[in-house]
Amino acid sequence: MPLKLSLKPGERFVLNGAVVQNGDRRGVLILQNKASVLREKDIMQEAEAVTPARHVYFPVMMMYLDEAGANRYYDEFVRRLTEFMNVIGNPSVLSDCVNISKHIMEREYYKALMLCRKLVDYEDERLGNGASGVSAGGGEG
Repeated sequence: MPLKLSLKPGERFVLNGAVVQNGDRRGVLILQNKASVLREKDIMQEAEAVTPARHVYFPVMMMYLDEAGANRYYDEFVRRLTEFMNVIGNPSVLSDCVNISKHIMEREYYKALMLCRKLVDYEDERLGNGASGVSAGGGEG
């Protein structure tokens, strides 16, 4: 099933490891085959992984973007998810953590990443962070 991306002027995204930027007008791309695509708002720089949920998000994002090298990020993911789960009491969030782990085991990295966004949103809400989304510097898409 094709993936349709509607892009704002100047919006950036990663496509199979390459950073691509839209021109000065709105654009639409249709991807006809499987590809790793991540919008600018979902991209996190390693220096931005400064909270427990973001520590979980970052290695999952790297596994998604570099599926061939996913094993390099797996141990960090397990360590960070375990740390996160050890301090969370919310059953719904813990369920999301278990599902993230299941998706990782099934190599469904994008599904895991979208659940990680929920962890980041939960954490931001609990900590009173006003920034929504993954990256404080990321644009909306």
